[in-house]
Amino acid sequence: MKKIIAFSGSNSSSSINQKLVNIVSSYVKNAEVEVIDLRKFDAPIFSVDLEKEHGHPQSMKDLFELMSSADGFIVSSPEHNGMVPAFFKNVIDWQSRMGRKLFNDKPAVFLAASPGGRAGASVLGHLLSIMPFQGAKVVGGHGIGNFHDKLIDGELIAGDDQDKIKSLIADLEAQL
Repeated sequence: MKKIIAFSGSNSSSSINQKLVNIVSSYVKNAEVEVIDLRKFDAPIFSVDLEKEHGHPQSMKDLFELMSSADGFIVSSPEHNGMVPAFFKNVIDWQSRMGRKLFNDKPAVFLAASPGGRAGASVLGHLLSIMPFQGAKVVGGHGIGNFHDKLIDGELIAGDDQDKIKSLIADLEAQL
């Protein structure tokens, strides 16, 4: 069975993007989904000097191996000042130094959840434009604004957002 790795680019213990990843992973019907918490793969802020002196952190090596085992990805990222969070960028920086691109030329769906109405539009646009350079075969993306208003009992309410995401997940599964 094909394997999808799903994660949020957030380092918050109360991340709505991690909540979204957990919800969306239940939409996958024809693949195994492993939801991971990037916070468990801690690493110092990347620098060439640090890499030269100490090599790659074991946590980043472990994440690299885990990412290598995936056939596809579901990623949801918060927006920090219109950009990818520094935490997520740091993970990308470490992973990019380990011999291949982060997404290893595999299909990926990108999402963003926001408590505000813009639905993480800036970060989503950024992810969709830069992640092909990290080896993502972008299936598509979708942002959910006013996230807290779109949940009932921890599930995304039926409607346009749910329909769009389910369609993206079906497209992802078809590309595995």
